[in-house]
Amino acid sequence: MSTDPTVTDAELYRVIFENDRVRILEYRDRPGQRTHWHGHPDTVMVPLASFQRRVSAGGREVEVELAMGQPRWVSAQEHAGENIGETESHALFIELKEPAAYREGSALGPSPT
Repeated sequence: MSTDPTVTDAELYRVIFENDRVRILEYRDRPGQRTHWHGHPDTVMVPLASFQRRVSAGGREVEVELAMGQPRWVSAQEHAGENIGETESHALFIELKEPAAYREGSALGPSPT
């Protein structure tokens, strides 16, 4: 059974960018919505709106309040979540993949992939 959030909750997560180093997911939900059990590798989460969530795993629960624009580190984990606030959740999840080795002569600046 897949724990990829784009499979477990395809209506809430969508891939907006992916290459061999990173995958960026956009997440949106409404108050009261819940996610199924899913996992993320090491991730930087950037809330695009302020919202409140309850995250559950291994018999534990935490409630978090996230402020718009405040990046958060999320260590690799599997969990389920619920929007417990009165506003919609909107966030980017920048999932990290294994780092590539430095290559002499690599392109400088941003690239499209």
